[in-house]
Amino acid sequence: MAIPNSKQELLEAMTTTYAKLAQELARVPPALAREPVLEGQVKGTRMSVCDLLAYLVGWNELVLHWHAQLRDGKRIEDIAFPAEGFTWNALGKLAQRFYADYAELSMADLQQRLALAKDQLLALVDAHDDAQLYGRPWYTHYTMGRMIQFNTASPYANARLRLRAWRKTL
Repeated sequence: MAIPNSKQELLEAMTTTYAKLAQELARVPPALAREPVLEGQVKGTRMSVCDLLAYLVGWNELVLHWHAQLRDGKRIEDIAFPAEGFTWNALGKLAQRFYADYAELSMADLQQRLALAKDQLLALVDAHDDAQLYGRPWYTHYTMGRMIQFNTASPYANARLRLRAWRKTL
């Protein structure tokens, strides 16, 4: 899929990749949802399908948190990216935090939470125009639309591919 460059393309990418991911998740045997069957976000580690969902939920909710801080009057320069206490070169540790944060949730609960976050992100995108999403840098040299795509459509597609590859081994 091409990198979105407009509001409409971003909405389509998010919707399409999420729908394909949801179809793949529906094929996961529930008994295997917590088994460490996938390559982890950190090299040399393993994760479960629920961990993968936790990762997606974590990033989606983090993007919503960034935007909530902006709505509350915080300047973008004052927001801790990617998250408080984490740097971009230590994203494996952030992934581990997401796994821990959502460890008590069932696969169904994680899927519901991801669907809710995705819907909120679609509404966020829909509330902006092309100029706001792609007309200027938002965080460093990345546009708002690109930052949203990095944390929604791209990881949805990656997660789907991971799940498909794993399911072929069953």
